[in-house]
Amino acid sequence: MKLAEALQIRADLQRRIAQMPMRLANNAKVQEGSMPAEEPARLLEELRRLLDELDDITVRINLANSRQIDYTTTMTALLARRETLRHHADIMRGFLNAASDLTPRHTLTEIRVVSTVDVAALRKECDALSKQLRELEIRIQSLNWTIELD
Repeated sequence: MKLAEALQIRADLQRRIAQMPMRLANNAKVQEGSMPAEEPARLLEELRRLLDELDDITVRINLANSRQIDYTTTMTALLARRETLRHHADIMRGFLNAASDLTPRHTLTEIRVVSTVDVAALRKECDALSKQLRELEIRIQSLNWTIELD
């Protein structure tokens, strides 16, 4: 199985597990003499099975991510770099939005608000970060379809 397939399976398992608390709560109590829409014992068994499957696939994904993918890095290192780039780009975008939001003056007596940074230069830096992030994302997605799980 390819890593990309395993990631899709994991996402599906996580979605199904996330639905279980509500399904269990909806069937925890019924009016005396009524039957629940779903049998709680069966739901609990399904939850255990889903959690076991999630545990297994997560271990396999993590092991695949920890293997060397070339002479310089692992998938884990690429994923960490992607997360760091995302944080950096998000913070820069927020800062640039604040720096470029200059309140217009309606009269000459109002206080003039000016940016404390060169927005254009920082915007170029932010664009470069976004480009690095896109290129890294493409590399990760490509590798996901070539890496085999054990």
